[in-house]
Amino acid sequence: MRVVIAGSSGLIGTALVAHLRGAGHEVLRLVRRTSAAPDERSWDPPSGTVSDGALDGADAVVNLNGAGIADRPWSGARKQLLRDSRNVPTDVLAGAVARAGVPVLVSGSAVGYYGDTGPVEVDESAPSGSGFLADVCRDWEAATAPAADAGARVVLIRTGLVLSPSGGLLAMLRPLFKGFLGGRIGKGTQYMPWVSLDDQVAALRFAVETDGLSGPVNVTGPVPVTNADFTRELGRAVGRPAPFAVPAPVVSGALGEMGREMLLGGQRAVPRALLDAGFGFRHHTVGDALSAAVGS
Repeated sequence: MRVVIAGSSGLIGTALVAHLRGAGHEVLRLVRRTSAAPDERSWDPPSGTVSDGALDGADAVVNLNGAGIADRPWSGARKQLLRDSRNVPTDVLAGAVARAGVPVLVSGSAVGYYGDTGPVEVDESAPSGSGFLADVCRDWEAATAPAADAGARVVLIRTGLVLSPSGGLLAMLRPLFKGFLGGRIGKGTQYMPWVSLDDQVAALRFAVETDGLSGPVNVTGPVPVTNADFTRELGRAVGRPAPFAVPAPVVSGALGEMGREMLLGGQRAVPRALLDAGFGFRHHTVGDALSAAVGS
């Protein structure tokens, strides 16, 4: 298959390019500059343009655009950037998919769609929740409408917290835990919808290749865990105790809305659509995923 990827330079995109090529697929990368390599095609989301012929012959397009959600606190300007960096590229890409007649669009989203679910388990049939992240995800997913209206099979990848040895969440947490500063956040009862990078990438490939899969798809590990469970398993993986706790008021005071939504809230999300479609997880428990990532 010929697969075009937007957002190929990030943590997930870089791994996906290598994975798809290893599986024998031809991969073309959309870049926001003049193309300089045979596998590059240029586009400019702010101006709404995709270079002529960029999607010619494509069997699928994968959209992984979006500024980092947890890179810094959510000022008004930052929140607008988080919206625009998702909605604008997705709308442009979905329109290009429709015009080119590409049959498949696999587009990023997040389990933040559900809001803070507390202890309630949610699969893809659950409604959208409340809060900034839920608003962002609703609009992000809605921006794929032009492709769906044109008859493309659209898969909405609702990603959890990706555990990678080379970046993301663990890049921030591992030094703290190795320095004996690890601990739970608040009461630790909030759920953390984890997924290993290996399974994240494999799920994206599965979405590209599986004709019967469409609509929202949770990409999270099959066994959800609370923050307290995650903390204990990460401490075990790095060989350090994790006795501390960061009080909720400290998190809220330091990080504001971002801290309340991302650290003190969470989603007990399960990957029902993937499991029903026959996807096989490499890492079934957070302990397995953390041991693999930290030991890499």
